[in-house]
Amino acid sequence: MQRGILAIDEGTTNSKAVFVLQSGDIIARGSCPVETRHPQSGWVEQDPLQVWQSTVAAMTACLEAVGPAEIIAIGLSNQRESVMLWDRRTGEPLGPLITWQCRRTAAACDALKADGQESGVIARTGLPLDPLFPATKIRWLLDHHGQGRDPADLCVGTVDCWLIWKLTGGAVHACDASNAARTQLFDIERHCWDESLCALFDVPMAILPQVCDSAHIFGHSADVPGLPDAVPVASAIGDSHGALFGHGAFEVGDGKVTFGTGSSIMTTLDAFVVPPKGITTTIAWQLNGTATYAFEGNILVSASILPWAADLLAQPDVTALLELAQSVDSALGVRLVPAHVGLGSPHWDANARGLISGLSFNAGKAHIARAAAESMAFQVADVFEIIEANSSQGIGHLFVDGGPSKNPFLMQMVSDCIDHPIVVGDSAEASALGAAFLAGLATGFWPDLAAIRAMQSKGKDFAPKLDEAARQSLIKGWKQAVKQVRLTA
Repeated sequence: MQRGILAIDEGTTNSKAVFVLQSGDIIARGSCPVETRHPQSGWVEQDPLQVWQSTVAAMTACLEAVGPAEIIAIGLSNQRESVMLWDRRTGEPLGPLITWQCRRTAAACDALKADGQESGVIARTGLPLDPLFPATKIRWLLDHHGQGRDPADLCVGTVDCWLIWKLTGGAVHACDASNAARTQLFDIERHCWDESLCALFDVPMAILPQVCDSAHIFGHSADVPGLPDAVPVASAIGDSHGALFGHGAFEVGDGKVTFGTGSSIMTTLDAFVVPPKGITTTIAWQLNGTATYAFEGNILVSASILPWAADLLAQPDVTALLELAQSVDSALGVRLVPAHVGLGSPHWDANARGLISGLSFNAGKAHIARAAAESMAFQVADVFEIIEANSSQGIGHLFVDGGPSKNPFLMQMVSDCIDHPIVVGDSAEASALGAAFLAGLATGFWPDLAAIRAMQSKGKDFAPKLDEAARQSLIKGWKQAVKQVRLTA
């Protein structure tokens, strides 16, 4: 019988589950799509019950692939900033799960900015006023789905909180510090829900979950289809943070780039720092009551531009799109800025929308395809430039993960644009591994960080090849295109 950790990675487009042995090897996987709705322009939401059903299906498929097994613990990583409201008595969702991509509260954020509130919010949360973050979304949910209800009868939570509630049969309303840190209601230096922030956003503190360490036994499984009862639910962490932990980026200055629907660029810090304009400071994880901090930049549209561009250019799939992009040596000045739901870090422009610029009669499908691919690297470079300039400790190992990290063409672009070596991890499941390692720490399956670090594999290195003049020319063209987007927003 296999003994291991069942790790769930509940993402924006798929729920995934993996089974991790004590060696750190993943021996089985399961996945199930998560459905997304776009009821209005810029609005993005999901059905909380379908998210749970997708998670159960992924767990079931994974455990069926393992066969007889002893599940030591369950670990969770999750899409961050997505938030929902539910009835504490019945467990029934009240309204949709509003995802991190949703821009429905842009006007509320603008009003708070106009009122001069942003600097105070950043000083306590490390986050700018932007509809990416849950605080204004929670107020929207209360206004539209919580009217007339006693706050004591309501629960609000990020996706980790919802899954912990469902896994424990409604016994536990809790989240981890990394997810709490993304709500804009949590003082990340004092490590607590902040009364003044809750008052600013008009969110009752009674509806908020308990905040725990990222490695913590939140509760035990109860009445979950296909899962034994009494399995410890022993970790929770935001997916980007989980990837950082899964890579073993434990030294100050180590970092990672995660490519998914969006992208996260994150490097660890030795203490809380009020972030420079354009990026955020966040809690990477919390162990034994002590937080590890990180700089981070969040890109709203990253790998999701590839299937969109493939469809636009009548390519059968992303593989064909990238082959088309590689058929030309340059984009001939064509730039594609994927601001389809606004611009995230470092611009934070909720009203921006996508643009293709620099077109000429010499430009064809291949050049637009290359511009789409290059946009992923250029956006990383925008964020990396600010992080590097404000990291007194310097940037150490920079790991890369996510589906696009397996494409050498894309990864060489990233290394060239940021002018820094990158290491592509050999596991596509870095977030789930991070959740597994944390659950293993909470239950003694692994004794300490040194044991986890010893399991890390090096992966594939990419070093910059582009000369500085060429790099600067490309970056200049990109920044001009972004300026055009913002001027027309």
